[in-house]
Amino acid sequence: MSALPRIVGAEEWQQERDELLVAEKELTRATDALAARRRRLPMVEFDVGRYTFATTSGPKSLLDLFGDHSQLVVYQFMDRGPDHFCPGCTNFTNQVVRLDDLAECGIAWWSISNMPLEQFESYRIQKGWEIPIASSRGTSFTEDCGAGDVFLLNCFVRDGDRVFRTYSTTGRGVDRVMFVMNILDLTVYGRKEDWEDSPAGWPQEPTYG
Repeated sequence: MSALPRIVGAEEWQQERDELLVAEKELTRATDALAARRRRLPMVEFDVGRYTFATTSGPKSLLDLFGDHSQLVVYQFMDRGPDHFCPGCTNFTNQVVRLDDLAECGIAWWSISNMPLEQFESYRIQKGWEIPIASSRGTSFTEDCGAGDVFLLNCFVRDGDRVFRTYSTTGRGVDRVMFVMNILDLTVYGRKEDWEDSPAGWPQEPTYG
């Protein structure tokens, strides 16, 4: 490739790497502080009787989605209409793995969409995803979460038969859990997306190209 970083000796490279490490450590501490603040957010109750989700194992309530776990994480997969699927949601879901490890930490995972269950299940099989899915079609779950026409990551906790939302994020907020994106951010060319601040001549293309 013609676009490459400048070449330096090992000593200069190490010096600049050490300087960057100082900034990385500052970011790590800031991220830890933000996570601590996140753990101190208040929570809001959701009416467990308000929603009935369609699943491949029959109708389920919001409480049912927890199973035996005390926490629940839900990714709301966008509904783009018949035979259309959000490429961003698809990319995200491709990276959802090791749900057994989450379960060992007391956390259940569900991917939920307003698309009909049959459409969502067919796509799940096509993509080879081993994730539990549900359809919220006909309910106000998406609207009540504030997702509207976008994707959303939600965290819930239960207290007996009561369910509370503790956190939600969308947009770039879901990047932190995406393996591929985080690896790309470590590489010299980054994500190659046109919003990134990269040196002149670096390869870039439209974000959703």
